[in-house]
Amino acid sequence: MMNDQSSEPTVGDLLSLRGKRALVTGASGYLGGAMARALAEAGAAVAVSSRDPKRAEAVAASLPPCDTAHQAIQLDHMDEASIDAGFALAAERMGGLDVLVNNGHEAVAADWTQVSAEQFTRQLANATGYFLLARRMREHAVARGAGASVIMLGSMYGLVGSYPDAYRDVCPPSPVAYHALKGGVVHLTRHLAVYWAGDRVRVNCLSPGPFPAPNAPAEMVRRLTEHSPMKRMGLPHELKGAVVFLASDASSYMTGQNLVIDGGWTAW
Repeated sequence: MMNDQSSEPTVGDLLSLRGKRALVTGASGYLGGAMARALAEAGAAVAVSSRDPKRAEAVAASLPPCDTAHQAIQLDHMDEASIDAGFALAAERMGGLDVLVNNGHEAVAADWTQVSAEQFTRQLANATGYFLLARRMREHAVARGAGASVIMLGSMYGLVGSYPDAYRDVCPPSPVAYHALKGGVVHLTRHLAVYWAGDRVRVNCLSPGPFPAPNAPAEMVRRLTEHSPMKRMGLPHELKGAVVFLASDASSYMTGQNLVIDGGWTAW
């Protein structure tokens, strides 16, 4: 029996975010800004969140216009009261939310030799913020009788150990608490996905590999580049297609998965 192609959506239909509304945390950051732009370019209205309202406003103003105005939202994902207030404000201003990108991150510089118990625990609180925001998104979607897509930001360092040679005598090593955090985010994704699948709330993880910011130590970048199968670092725009895919109907039968964009790093 042949498939009826008359009602089959096109690739353009599947990847379009026209009419969708997305909340991106940490959207004023190096990678967060690129992902916010990607969603807007695909047609979504974006609630740009940052702990710094001025930075959020600057990003929101820079996005390509769409049918619903982009919004700047002050939100600190490390603070439960700020999560509740920021999410509620975003949902109100946007007239509802369909996509959540959990990208915000509070860093810790101390490595395994120096990190205190308090610093380690504080780093893991990033995952708490991701969970609380995701739960708010699920509750919001169920109340609306609509589906939703939740995208967690993981890392290649949630899958593999650090590469000590890249940091030796150059800069502090990759923090052990960061590895614990990102490994936890990957599994948090799986756990929520199976519980929320029946609610039509998809939960997936996007794990970038080496995407050093422009101010990263040059020697560290050189060493990472030498070790990478592709012999180069990732650029922010190379996450744009992945985040649109995860946010859109192009990934409608995908949940609980970790999409790794790392130039082949974890294939070693």
